[in-house]
Amino acid sequence: MSTNERHVPVMLRRCLDLLAPALGEPGATVVDCTLGLGGHSEAMLSEFPDVRLIGLDRDPAALELAGERLARFGDRATLVHAVYDELPEVLERLGVPRVRGVLFDLGVSSMQLDEAERGFAYSRDAPLDMRMDQSRGVSAAEVLNTYPPGELVRILRAYGEEKQARRIVSAIVREREKEPFTGSARLVELIREALPQAAKRTGGNPAKRTFQALRIEVNGELAVLERALPAAVAALEVGGRIAVLSYHSLEDRLVKQVLAAGATSTAPPGLPVVPERYQPRLRLLTRGAELPTEEEVAENRRAAPARLRGAERIREEP
Repeated sequence: MSTNERHVPVMLRRCLDLLAPALGEPGATVVDCTLGLGGHSEAMLSEFPDVRLIGLDRDPAALELAGERLARFGDRATLVHAVYDELPEVLERLGVPRVRGVLFDLGVSSMQLDEAERGFAYSRDAPLDMRMDQSRGVSAAEVLNTYPPGELVRILRAYGEEKQARRIVSAIVREREKEPFTGSARLVELIREALPQAAKRTGGNPAKRTFQALRIEVNGELAVLERALPAAVAALEVGGRIAVLSYHSLEDRLVKQVLAAGATSTAPPGLPVVPERYQPRLRLLTRGAELPTEEEVAENRRAAPARLRGAERIREEP
């Protein structure tokens, strides 16, 4: 299967429209902080012929495939092996002080979901890995087999919003004492058996929330995003725009908080005239979070949970 066939970029037209006023400028630089298989990047390079793209990804396999896809654009595309909270260091290294656009497409890439051996999907048996960069960090199996019970409960509650966390963790601890976890099928089966009947009837696969929690923990996703969003806003020049696609409420909440804070005056209450240093730095481009259309979800089921938010930089830092 080719890269193009297996990767349908989510809310592509809307992302391009949001970024277009900033990327139409001559010599504009845009950063795709989550390059993946390069679908959004390819569209930006095609639609805006003067744009220079910097693409970041922590997954070496994704970088290689995206590199093949974007090769025809030559030196207009610079691809970097980096996690997106390393954006300031990458821009400094490349000698790029500010950029016109930033795109985040968060969550797991199509390639990571489609390749069973990566262990992201709960629908088939695979090694419990879940690392986006398999050259570093602890795997999901190590988390399951070594974390104290209280820490596992915290992770499932905080990152998976799993109401049955204590029940699931009790079963995990009992099982890991008999034999360490290595594959996803055993974990999925254990979760099914641990949950009460009522909990199995709602919200799709009962393992979904546990797998999400493990993935976020293994890759430090929320901590990385907390650092990356303010850095991305700071990297925008005035008139520059940011678009962020998130796929669960924890990500979307963080995005909403950062963009809303930038779009709010920081002046003490009661000032008759608000000085420049207290004025908002951002203007929100979306009313709340925008959702994919029914047609798009019908074509690409992975678009279903997507939430898109955008903002424009309207002032320098005080």
